[in-house]
Formats: sequence, C-alpha cells, structure tokens
Amino acid sequence: MALYLLFESASGYALFHAHGIDEIGQSVDAVRSTVLDLKRFSKAVKLAGFTPFLSAVDALNQCNAISEGIMTDELRNFLELNLPKVKEGKKAKFTVGVMEPKVGSHITEATGIPCQSNDYVQELLRAVRLHFDQFIEQLKPSDLEKAQLGLGHSYSRAKVKFNVNRVDNMVIQAIFLLDTLDKDVNSFSMRVREWYGWHFPELVKIVNDNYLYAKLAKFVVNKSDLSEKDIPALADLIGDEDKAKEIVEAAKASMGQDLSPVDLINVQQFAQRVMNLSEYRKNLYEYLVTKMNDIAPNLTSLIGEMVGARLISHAGSLSNLAKCPASTLQILGAEKALFRALKTRGNTPKYGLIFHSSFIGRASTKNKGRMARYLANKCSIASRIDCYSDMSSSIFGEKLREQVEERLDFYDKGVAPRKNLDVMKAAIDGLTNTEDDDGKENGDASVKKSKKKSKAEANGDAMDVENAATEAETGTEKKKKKKHKLEEPQDVEMQANGDDETPKKKKKKNRDAESVDPKTGTEGKSKKKKKKSKADDDE
Repeated sequence: MALYLLFESASGYALFHAHGIDEIGQSVDAVRSTVLDLKRFSKAVKLAGFTPFLSAVDALNQCNAISEGIMTDELRNFLELNLPKVKEGKKAKFTVGVMEPKVGSHITEATGIPCQSNDYVQELLRAVRLHFDQFIEQLKPSDLEKAQLGLGHSYSRAKVKFNVNRVDNMVIQAIFLLDTLDKDVNSFSMRVREWYGWHFPELVKIVNDNYLYAKLAKFVVNKSDLSEKDIPALADLIGDEDKAKEIVEAAKASMGQDLSPVDLINVQQFAQRVMNLSEYRKNLYEYLVTKMNDIAPNLTSLIGEMVGARLISHAGSLSNLAKCPASTLQILGAEKALFRALKTRGNTPKYGLIFHSSFIGRASTKNKGRMARYLANKCSIASRIDCYSDMSSSIFGEKLREQVEERLDFYDKGVAPRKNLDVMKAAIDGLTNTEDDDGKENGDASVKKSKKKSKAEANGDAMDVENAATEAETGTEKKKKKKHKLEEPQDVEMQANGDDETPKKKKKKNRDAESVDPKTGTEGKSKKKKKKSKADDDE
C-alpha cells in the first residue's frame, strides 16, 4: 500500500510520496539512523505536490485551522487534486500520513481518505521538515526562515490577544497578590508591634487592630510627649474618646524603655510603610470586586467575590472552571486530601475552596456535605452562564442564591423549596423585563427631545388655532339646531306610517339575506334532498 506524507510548512502545503520504504527501513530506529542522509532519503521520498499560501493572513488562518484539528477547503482541494482517485465502491490503495491525529480523523470523515499518525510517520515527517528546502527548487532557506518567523510571530500574537480579551487573568493575578499582601501586612504589623512594644508595651493591649496600631505608632512616636491636649486628635484617629484617655494615662505610667530619636524615626517610617500597604490592599480588594462583577457577575452574586476569584484562579481560567463538572468543583483545593484518601482507602473530602462560603458555615454538621454538593452544582451553572452568555447580568446568580437559601431552610425547618424550572423561568422573565425597560428608557429620551422641538414650533401658532376652534364651535352649534328642526316632522310621519312599512321591511330583509348568502339556500336544499333519500332507503 502506497504511503503519502502531508506536510504543513510556513510557506504552503506539501505532499510527498514515500515509495522506497524498504530503503529507509520499517522500524523507528532504522528511520532515525537513515533520515540524516539526504541522498538516501531523497531516493525513497519524492515531492508529489506543493501549493503556496496566498498571503500571511491566509497562512495564519491555515495554521489556526490545523492547530484546532480542522480541514480547510484549500487543504481538501489540494488533497483531491494530488492524490490518486478512488473508484466508487472500492477501497483506497494508499494512506496519508499526518502529524496531527485530529486533522487525520477530520480528513477521513469529510473525504473518506484513509489517514494514519504513528511514530513511524512522525519520524518521516521530521525528516521532511529537516530537508524541506532541498525538495523545492525555487524556495530558498532564507525565504523559509522568514516565513516561519513571520508566521510564528503572528500566531503567538493572536494567541496572546485571545488571552488579553479574557480578563480573568487580571482576577487571577489580583487574588494571588491579595493573598501575599495579607501575609506581608500581618508579618509587618507584628514586627511594628514588637519593635514599638519596647518603647510603649501597654499600647498592644489597648489597640487590637494592626492598621490602627501603626497609625498610633506614627502619631505618638515618643510616649513622653503625650498629654491631655492630644486626646481630641487621638479620638479622631481611633474614634473613641475613652480609649484615647486610656492611652494618655497608660503613657504616663508606662514601663517601656526610652528610645533614641534615630530609632523612633525608623519606627515611624516603618509604620508608614505598613499603613501604605494596608491601604493598597483595600484598593486592590475594591478593584477585584469590580473585576469580578464584570467577568463573572452570577458567580459573584452567588458565592461572593473572594471565593469566586479563588475558584477561577485554582481552575486556571473561567472557561476551565465552566468545563469542570460539579463534583470536581466541589473538591477544588482539596486535591491532597483526595489523593491521600484514595491511597489509604479512607473517606474522600466533601469540600475544598467552597468551604469558605457562608452557606456551608451556616449549615449543620450533618448537612455540610449535602450543602457543599448542592452549592457546587449551582456554582457550575453560574460559571457556565458567565462564560458562554453574551448578556452580562447577575439575575441568574441572584435566583440561584435564593435557591441555596431555600435549601438551607429546607434542611433546618423542612420548608419545601421551589422547583428549578420555576426559578429559571422567573430569572428569564426578569432578564427580558430589564431589556424592555432599557429600550423604553431610550425611546422616552428620544420622545422627550422631539416634544421639546414641537413645543417651540407650536407656541407661535397657538393663537390662530384657538380662534379657528371658537369659530368652528359656533358654526357646528347652528347646524345642529337646524338638523333638530328638520328631523322632528320626519319622526312624526314615520310613526304614522310605521304599521304599513313593517311588512315591507321584512320582505326587504329576506331578499337581502337571499342575495348576500346564496350558498345557505343551496345547502338547505341539498340537506332536504339527503333527508328524502335516507327516508326512501329506510322504507
């Protein structure tokens, strides 16, 4: 059976006929030892056809299609033109060797051409790539290198652009930075407490918050300088006058040692750095909240910004999270415990990162596993809606949150929750109502503008219209009076001749009915004939 090799280069598609397989060798090791020799390889493999790409854009499109395992129309026409034709009802006496198995399966499904992709074929294609510039006479090695470089840059640029459009990368980096900032701020604040505690040890027991402690360390600096004049300023910093008085009294009877001015300056600078870090952490958290509401509004409204961002970062991206089944999403973050349980044949974990959600904390101990399974199910639905829907709205997430709340009430109080179908219908109705409201608002704005323009034009002719209206009303009143006078004697005559005219009217009505509905009369006659025929048959 003949073997053809399909090679996708940066300059175009090439088809090679491997007719001297015996000279190369049947095993992979034999191919590896013989492909380096160009004379021997060129005797066994010959060029059957080559079609160049029309432009760099065409080359990029073909490269993207090959990477996704899709056969383009250009590739199909090239194969049908250069491969031997197969008669109908008969099997092909050749096979096509392909580097990518997905492309080969798509070619066989679309055209019926048999394809194969194994180690032997891949070694032959590697040899073709090595000696490709020698098979095509008009193609120079420098031209091939330029084409490969340009295609590589454009392909990688397209992939990077695709990743930039997926802004979940920013969420992943932000949540990682938040975690590291929490650790750093905690360690630095402990260092401030320990450092300044040598000078003012009583302040640690009075103020528990790290950020407030750093503020006070920067404000007080030297405890001996504190007096009752500083109580209002301390109260503004802390927000409590009693604590401010307590700090002043503790500074008077403090057991701490005195520090030199240089040491106090260093402590003050370090406290300022800790304050800056904590303020930056707050700003970063606000940025993460806004990003999560833009990227995954339904997941955010269901489970919160922090837990949703941790799920996305652990999965790698929002699309990866959407592809995960609910059972995988349930134990995301507990991989070590899962594999340990599988190894020791123990109980597998019930929850991973989802445990940080407030729903599982509110559930009872016996219902935590059930709640984690139900919440993972709803999170997978919300992530898929966020990933694949065009509309960015949090209506579905809010409805899913209501379902989780109802499930909690069902476990605690036994209240039956709503059906999933009813909840989804309500969410869809809410989404359509919001779209209609947006359309109405835009329409009302345009109507208001047109009304303002029409009012300015109408004010000039208002007086003329009022005069014309008054004249028309007086004319219509005179006409009505004349009509009433003429109608009164006619009514008297109609009452006198009423008895004579009634039969005439009935006749006219019958004639009108006959003229309007001729079909009804014919139908009545046909019905009478049918009844007569039935009566004759019965006799």
